[in-house]
Amino acid sequence: MGEVSYRPAWIEVDLGAIYYNIHQLQNRLPEGTEIFAVVKANGYGHGDVEVARTAIEAGASMLAVALLEEALHLREGGILAPILVLGWVDPKYVPIAVEHHITLTFFQKSWLEQVKQIPFKGELSLHLKVDTGMGRLGVTTKSELETLLEVCNDSRLHIAGAFTHFATADERGLAYYEHQQLNWIKLQQILQSYKNDLLLHTGNSAASMRFPNQMFDAVRFGISMYGLYPSPIVKEEKPINLHPAMSLHTKLIHVKQVPTGRSISYGATYTTDREEWIGTIPLGYADGLARQLTGMDVLIEGKRMPIVGKICMDQCMIRLDQSYPIGTQVTLIGKQFEEEITMDEIAARLETINYEIACMLSSRIPRHYLNSTR
Repeated sequence: MGEVSYRPAWIEVDLGAIYYNIHQLQNRLPEGTEIFAVVKANGYGHGDVEVARTAIEAGASMLAVALLEEALHLREGGILAPILVLGWVDPKYVPIAVEHHITLTFFQKSWLEQVKQIPFKGELSLHLKVDTGMGRLGVTTKSELETLLEVCNDSRLHIAGAFTHFATADERGLAYYEHQQLNWIKLQQILQSYKNDLLLHTGNSAASMRFPNQMFDAVRFGISMYGLYPSPIVKEEKPINLHPAMSLHTKLIHVKQVPTGRSISYGATYTTDREEWIGTIPLGYADGLARQLTGMDVLIEGKRMPIVGKICMDQCMIRLDQSYPIGTQVTLIGKQFEEEITMDEIAARLETINYEIACMLSSRIPRHYLNSTR
């Protein structure tokens, strides 16, 4: 299963790992706590429709995305499960959301007032966003919240849930997390006096794994659904076991022996100091292989070998320990024998987070779907 590709480069997504990770969190959470599977950004680069199907099968009760177009793409892919758009959507697109049974997020009085002026048939499902300290989106004060709720006097509007987002749930120090919790509790009391059957969800991957008994009706399972810990702290604590779902592979397309003093790639930044075997692979920065990854290891027959010379748009070169046949598999993310290159290792090299590594891999690399760990 997967897209057709005419070059030997591909991403493998183990849907069985995603299924496993969801069940690991289910076992960690109090009974009855729902899981919302976050599949924004094309399922963090893994493939939104395919991941969504697996998450629903594993027991997720709702899907969460960032954009209305992401929700519509899931509907076009045959996904019928409830979908929540976490980001801001222009009021003029509310009829589209209603038509496709998509839940929107709201947090502005002016937004609600505009929606009430728009003719649409049916009921608009809404979740209210509370800003307890993230500083991104949401209502922040008691008076702001009370004013907002007063405007919800339209029978076409169904306030189904409310949520917040933690800024530091993945860090060692918990003072700010606890500060946000207190802010949430204060505003939650107002919410529940307005409507006592709201679906409340505060936990991201880090909070839901680390503090399962502090969660409410549901949690939003994002990065860790894909088998990645949200920070080194959480990885060290390892509250649940996770299986990474994504690996990246290609094959050698050219192998040559070069003499001492031969330069490789643009700028001649790498020059051999002895006779060397150099292999070329058909992946480059247009595929999401950042140029700063020059010097990073790849795996060939379970052995680490470095990328040398500047990474090109479509190709890069590897210093080999010997000659290998054309077509030999090269792994850039994942395991070969006892060796493994993780997204965390790559993220550390780029001084970023593993989220970015998963999302930066280009759509021109086909995703092939497996169920090997299920």
